[in-house]
Amino acid sequence: MPHGTLEVVLVSAKGLEDSDFLNSMDPYVLLTCRTQDQKSNVASGQGTTPEWNETFIFNVSEGTTELKAKIFDTDVGTEDDPLGEATIPLEAVFLEGDIPPSAYNVVKDEEFKGEIWIALSFKPSENRSRGFEEESYGGWKNSEASY
Repeated sequence: MPHGTLEVVLVSAKGLEDSDFLNSMDPYVLLTCRTQDQKSNVASGQGTTPEWNETFIFNVSEGTTELKAKIFDTDVGTEDDPLGEATIPLEAVFLEGDIPPSAYNVVKDEEFKGEIWIALSFKPSENRSRGFEEESYGGWKNSEASY
């Protein structure tokens, strides 16, 4: 299983469903990688085609298989409106190292609600040991006996 650093570039979204009838939407994205959450800036007044061009770093460990991108519309005085979410499988970036900006379907209630553009980059950890070096615990190489 991969261990390392996942760089996520949140580029933009398009074709989002407009949840504000009187004003332009103010969308933001909540990115989740296992137990780590990071929130983008609010794309104020950018409506259904927001651009963020923001970079986020996640630590990847055992069992990490996907990235979730949940899109919300900021509402003052009321709860933010969920616009949909995209699930991005990470197997390809673990194998390739870099995935250029790509479109992922945004879905809400099993219906297509637009797309989100995200680029991914993965850098494996230098040291994958679990707290000990391979030859640091003795064995026949360190024995005093001569044969």
